[in-house]
Amino acid sequence: MNHADSERLVCDRNGGLPRLLEIMRRLRDPETGCPWDIVQNFKTIAPYTIEEAYEVADAIERGAMDELPGELGDLLLNVVYHAQMGAETGAFDFNDVMRVISDKMLHRHPHVFGDESRNKSAEQQIKDWEVIKAAERAGKKETSVLDGVATGLPALTRAIKLQNRAARVGFDWPEISMVQDKIIEESAELVEAREKFTQAEVEEEFGDLMFVVANLARHLNVDPETALRKANAKFARRFNHVEAELAKQGKTPAQSNLAEMDALWDAAKLSEKARK
Repeated sequence: MNHADSERLVCDRNGGLPRLLEIMRRLRDPETGCPWDIVQNFKTIAPYTIEEAYEVADAIERGAMDELPGELGDLLLNVVYHAQMGAETGAFDFNDVMRVISDKMLHRHPHVFGDESRNKSAEQQIKDWEVIKAAERAGKKETSVLDGVATGLPALTRAIKLQNRAARVGFDWPEISMVQDKIIEESAELVEAREKFTQAEVEEEFGDLMFVVANLARHLNVDPETALRKANAKFARRFNHVEAELAKQGKTPAQSNLAEMDALWDAAKLSEKARK
């Protein structure tokens, strides 16, 4: 594409995906591109990709539909970024990305694009999906039940995926009470480690406790990442209330004390419950 055609495309607000691909190509041009974009690589961009996915989830959680197109655009930009870097090395390009995911969707939905019956529940489809994915892993010579669970996932999300994989072959607690008992056991071990062991051992025991808590979330059909995000938001909301009430008195939290802040915190809780 010559420069004039490129200029017309990047300035065309209705240029769609070709426009975005050309913008990224221009940003990465070693002679005329952006100095920051030029020096990036897969590893440096990966954290932004993860961050943008979370910002999409946050907009959905808040019901911010006016923000969602922008957040989805930021996430798409990261996909385009990786594809452009792949094209520069000759490893793959955006067309390969689209081809692979399209082929995967056709293969995993024979009840839509093939001859299989659509007369099944969503739950049965999940089971069928797992059978297909297991066959795909076998084709990649992945022999372990746990193969293919990405190590770069957020820890709580990866814990759930590992547990789900193990549960499919029967390695799971049959009763939720057994998970709760294990939490009590792990909590006691953490207290003991804090009193007797090294910091590394304390960290290990804390990790064990978190893993079992994630398992409890799975048995309760709760996404632990979502639950923790909501807890974070609730904490921030209530602490902001504490700060606002102190500000009315001409004080900051540092100029207050725990008893006063606890009382304001409890007031925030009561106010929230009254609004529900």
